[in-house]
Order: sequence, then structure tokens, then C-alpha cells
Amino acid sequence: MGIVKSKLIKKLADNYPNFLKKDLEKLTDIFFEEIKIALKSNKRIELRGFAIWSTRIQNERAARNPRTGERLQIPKKKNLHFKMTKELFKKINNE
Repeated sequence: MGIVKSKLIKKLADNYPNFLKKDLEKLTDIFFEEIKIALKSNKRIELRGFAIWSTRIQNERAARNPRTGERLQIPKKKNLHFKMTKELFKKINNE
């Protein structure tokens, strides 16, 4: 189960009642936009105690359509790489 942005904002509003909801919405918009900008410019993002995001280049490759058997050329593209920290891993696994 994932969390949607509106639920994240609601949870923040519940935990921090002194902040206006529109300010929390603006904060989350800025936060996620900065992450997008950094990943787009091939920068690494690190949230200590949580995770690291980075992009990796997947080279061009030959592939095959399983339905038709037709040969395709898949172009070079960026992939998102996610690595959780040891702290998060231990919390998830109750260690």
C-alpha cells in the first residue's frame, strides 16, 4: 500500500496543527519538485536515515515483442535507482 500526497499532507496537518494546510501543500510541492529537478540533472539525492535516489543510464539494446516476435531497438534511457539505508532496513525487518 502506498501513500498519496493528499494523505501525506493530512498526516502532516494532524501532526503540526500550527501550520496552515495550504503551507503544507506548498512545502510538499517544493520538496517533490526539487527531487525531480535533481534527478533530471543526474544528481544524487540522500535523505539520511531513509534512502538514496540516483539515476542510472540503461544503454540501447535489442529486444523482441513477445506477441508478434518482431525485433525492436530499445533506445538509451535513464532509470531511477533507490537504495534504502541500513537504519530503514532494520526498522522494516524489526531488527
